[in-house]
Amino acid sequence: MSIHVNEATNLFHLQTAHTSYIFRVLENGELGQIYYGDRIPVKAAYPNLTRMEEHDCTNTLSEEQTDFQLEMIKQEYASFGKGDYRTPAYQITGPNGSRITEFDYAGYELSEGKERLGDLPASFDDDHHDSQTLTVKLVDHLLHLELALHYTVFEQEDVLVRSATFTNHGAPVFINRAMSAQLDLPDADYDFLQFSGTWSRERHLYRNHLRPGSQSIESARGHSSHQENPFFILARPHTDNNHGAAFGFNFIYSGNFKDEIEVDQFDTTRVLVGINPLEFGWHLKTDATFQTPEAVLTYTSNGLNALSQQLGRFYNHHLLNPRFVKQERPILINNWEATFMDFTEDKLMPIVKRAKELGIEMFVLDDGWFGHRDDDHTSLGDWFTDEKKFNHGIGGFAQRVHDLGLKFGLWFEPEMISLDSQLHTDHPDWMIATPNRTATPARHQFVLDMSRPEVVDYLVAKISAVIEATQLDYIKWDMNRSITEMYGAALPADQQLEFAHRYILGVYQLYARLTTAYPNVLFESCASGGGRFDLGMMYYAPQAWASDDTDAIERIKIQDGTSYGYTQNMWGAHVSAVPNDQVARVTSIDTRAKVAYFGDFGYELDITKLSATEQATIKEQVAFYKQHRALFQFGTFYRLETPDTSANVYGWEVVNDDQTEAIGARFQILNEANPGYIRYYFKGLAPEKTYQVNDDPETYSGAELMNAGYFVARVMDRTQPEKDPADFYAHLFVVKAVD
Repeated sequence: MSIHVNEATNLFHLQTAHTSYIFRVLENGELGQIYYGDRIPVKAAYPNLTRMEEHDCTNTLSEEQTDFQLEMIKQEYASFGKGDYRTPAYQITGPNGSRITEFDYAGYELSEGKERLGDLPASFDDDHHDSQTLTVKLVDHLLHLELALHYTVFEQEDVLVRSATFTNHGAPVFINRAMSAQLDLPDADYDFLQFSGTWSRERHLYRNHLRPGSQSIESARGHSSHQENPFFILARPHTDNNHGAAFGFNFIYSGNFKDEIEVDQFDTTRVLVGINPLEFGWHLKTDATFQTPEAVLTYTSNGLNALSQQLGRFYNHHLLNPRFVKQERPILINNWEATFMDFTEDKLMPIVKRAKELGIEMFVLDDGWFGHRDDDHTSLGDWFTDEKKFNHGIGGFAQRVHDLGLKFGLWFEPEMISLDSQLHTDHPDWMIATPNRTATPARHQFVLDMSRPEVVDYLVAKISAVIEATQLDYIKWDMNRSITEMYGAALPADQQLEFAHRYILGVYQLYARLTTAYPNVLFESCASGGGRFDLGMMYYAPQAWASDDTDAIERIKIQDGTSYGYTQNMWGAHVSAVPNDQVARVTSIDTRAKVAYFGDFGYELDITKLSATEQATIKEQVAFYKQHRALFQFGTFYRLETPDTSANVYGWEVVNDDQTEAIGARFQILNEANPGYIRYYFKGLAPEKTYQVNDDPETYSGAELMNAGYFVARVMDRTQPEKDPADFYAHLFVVKAVD
């Protein structure tokens, strides 16, 4: 049993394989946090962890119970206005305008497994074998309002999933904020690891020690954003990839979010994860329910690699589409950087044919195939073939690709509309705009109102027709701008703050209808690259375009940061032309491939313009990736270096489940003058097994490779009379167990 309930003491102890999460019913009827960390024994009560004492100048529960002071107590789901002045988990405005609530404990329910949520992406345990779910019920008797706090324990993955549900049986109320999870920690000696950036440099690691007051990451752009990612870590200061304690938090949501960490005057820490209260409100009518998205929590005392691996196992077992989670992803070539929108069927076919010759498995046609889209000013929303480019329609072109034995993929940007489009002519009111206010363009385009069911219906019909005409294998779903002038023309005034959430619910509905109708189509999400790289998207589209920046050196930083909270089978990683389109850097095709191997591999360049030598190299790369694809995509991932912001060396490794095969990489950004000896320390091998590294005739025990390391020759051999460029260099180590 994962969840232990002591009804006599009203105490709840949630255990995973290695952790304990404990809370109880407080004297005021609400819930108090006791402990989250390494697993401890189950007891009826924990008086040592729940002692209270009176502090000066602090509100008390009553004149008699002066040691009960909410400001001093760790809580599970705190309100505001009753003596706790920290940021609350929720706030509700009642019919009389009051924001004060008093929720009393009203019981609990236990069940095996984890059900999916109807309108939201969510964790699941469809077989009811791998998890237990606890629902704790509280009631505000004055408002006739029910609050249900949901906890699911995924025991083997050391993961907890939390959410909240509000159900109204009284007069209408207004929800001002409704976070998905709160965690109060007893001290503040943590580093805050966030993954921030902007377009083309997403999810870089930033690590800072917590300070007094509030610190947060958030988005109010209508999507999770390039600038911040919903995933973050709280780690002890000395925690590194291989040692030390850390908490990980993620959010199964793709819209506006806020992750807030507040350190109070007593150096305790409150963590809140949920929908951003900015631009959010919900008019909860009588007999209506509001469900928050799910928050994911995990803890380890074994370092950041262990934390990432726990999350990876959870995603693969309980979040990603089971149809694709262990299905090897095809090697693709995308035409975007080769042709942009300047193409015809005859111009594309040589690329398709050469891709077949090189062993590539799928051709993906990017932006520009529809309407009359020769540039980015037109045609978004007009999902019908540009007959000038495809004489036999997009279906005819797809047939030619399929006839060569390649899969066929297609780019869509369903959520967008161009002013110069038939869709805008027919339905100008479908475009998001605030009445009598200037509409703000981005990339010369605007956003469709996905909160309207008729918009979703239109997109389902149009995209379905294309899928069927092309017998489509893959969709790249793009979203190239944030939302401005948020306003729902179909919503009444008192529901306008619901718009941002209703928008993302509409996106989820479109995804759900298409993935249900066409279960064999592989979806890849994209938002100008990594602008919506989150678990909400991954539930429907099991991989995402990590960044529009395809430069190998920038991708090292992006993929390394991404690896803390996501797994390598979740991100697309491609080889593109040099000088790179985003930063004009020149790197070898060898280095570009070795970086891109660690992900869902592909190419973004005109292979018909490469030299015979380069094409032969690509053919070898494709063959190598096919040989090791399962390991690259699904192997256990390790970060072997702990880089700071000026790091010159990064190290990655993937290991298969039975520890018989591993591939490691060492990336050196700039060559060093007169370096010392270099050793590469592997992780995750079986100490007692014997291994061979590359073509080295000597064999080594796993213990030696992990503890003593493997000698790496310096990048530039001083004895060579003519020296090759030595910057941006990648070593690759293929390790196999031998008898």
